[in-house]
This record gives sequence, C-alpha cells and structure tokens, in this order.
Amino acid sequence: MKSSSGDPSPDDPSSDDPFAAAERPLSEIKADLFKALGHPGRVRILELLRDGERAVADLVPLVGLESSHLSQQLGVLRRSGVVVSRRDGSNVLYRIADAAVVDLLDAARRFLINTLSVNEELVVALRSDRGAHR
Repeated sequence: MKSSSGDPSPDDPSSDDPFAAAERPLSEIKADLFKALGHPGRVRILELLRDGERAVADLVPLVGLESSHLSQQLGVLRRSGVVVSRRDGSNVLYRIADAAVVDLLDAARRFLINTLSVNEELVVALRSDRGAHR
C-alpha cells in the first residue's frame, strides 16, 4: 500500500523489507530504490552521511529541513534499506547501510558532470556556429 506521497505506508508489510517480494521484477525493485533516492532532501542526507554516522540533531541544520520533515525523509530511506539507525541514549544515529550507496552517489555525480560538460560543449558549438546559418 502506498501513501499519497507515493512512499510505502507504515502498514505495508513490504515496507519492513524492501526485497520481501522475491517474485517482483528486478526492474520494479530498482525503480523503488530510485524513488527512495528521488527527493533533494534525501540526497542531501545521503551526501552528509557518506562520511559516517550522524545524529538526527546534527543533520537538522545541515539538511535545511524542519525536524519533522527530516524524520519523514529518514524514515523513507530507512524503510528502503538505504540507511540504518541505532539509538545511543537519547540520540538516534543514522548511517548509510551499504558502501554501494556512496558508489551510486559518485556515479550520479560523474554522470551529471559528463552530461553538463557535453551540454556546455554543445552551447559553445552552437554559439560559434551562429553566423554560419544567417
């Protein structure tokens, strides 16, 4: 069951284990992963967690989200298996669940750099070609 935001609802049994339904097509499971990563706040959280574990209280001023909204976004990442949490006294600490998530962030960065470079080269080429078609 999905909430109105498209995220798994708390009463959805599959939200406890993102890979529980082994009969689901791999493409669907991958799409669910990308949906979990498909929010700027969640990407920012992961960028901050790439260097190690952080307390929720430390994330609030760095992510730029209200505390309640940050908790919602952390919940989406946790239910999708991208991050894990633990309690240390009154603090809740989060970390990236698997180093492959950091690799995925790095791959996305490389892709964007390459894409933007190609677009920049295209703009330069178009500008230099401007007078040739007049």
